[in-house]
Amino acid sequence: MRSAFYISDGTAITAEVFGHALLSLFPIEFNHVTIPFVETEQQAKEVLQQISVSFQDSQERPLVFHTIVNTEIRHIIANSVGINYNFLDQFVAPIEKVLGVPSKPEKHRTHSIHETTYDIRIDAVNYALNNDDGANLKNYHEADIILVGVSRSGKTPTSLYLALQYGIKAANYPFTEEDMGDVLKLNPALRRFKDKLFGLTIQAERLHQIRSERRANSRYASMQQCRMELREVENLYRKEKIPFLNSTKFSIEEISAKILATTGLKRRKY
Repeated sequence: MRSAFYISDGTAITAEVFGHALLSLFPIEFNHVTIPFVETEQQAKEVLQQISVSFQDSQERPLVFHTIVNTEIRHIIANSVGINYNFLDQFVAPIEKVLGVPSKPEKHRTHSIHETTYDIRIDAVNYALNNDDGANLKNYHEADIILVGVSRSGKTPTSLYLALQYGIKAANYPFTEEDMGDVLKLNPALRRFKDKLFGLTIQAERLHQIRSERRANSRYASMQQCRMELREVENLYRKEKIPFLNSTKFSIEEISAKILATTGLKRRKY
């Protein structure tokens, strides 16, 4: 199997994300290898050897995506037996020309504790953890968004992703069987912040599958219960005009992006 290397003298997150995005366009399987913090010439030479071994094993030249600021190390990696793609060289020069300002590359500027939004994102993660699953209804005034939905519809992972990636304070509240009663209604804590609510729903078959992995053969996981709960929450969304999304066929990244596009919430990533 052909290998794809993602190399950087920083975290390698940029090379990895950009490289993965490009390769996802092709119906081919790759052996993905991420190598961060290549900060010395000796480490760079060791990486060259690793790329060479990969070539010898597969008999196919590896694809090498790198975002290396250090000039000497970048030159070493550029001499690998792989097919090299330097994202910085590809884009920096044209942007310099457009802006009329030379770039000032610095290691660890993008993904580090020195990033300007780092503290904002950590604060948002702590908020998401402290306001997960309806555990705390007193801090909803601080929330940027409150995700609601039945249990296991994707609220918690989406809340954490919004916090970690974008610095968005996301609380979440699960509608349980106890909330249903005769007719599902918004409790006072949620109604007070109705403008912050965003609903998640999911196909009953998928919810049944997820719940069965957690509590097999239970009433909670039964298809009848799943259908009843989903019917109630979707009726509530429509009645109260709460925007909502069916999460069945979307990843957490896609769900989060669609929420941001729908609500217009400001990203605090950069």
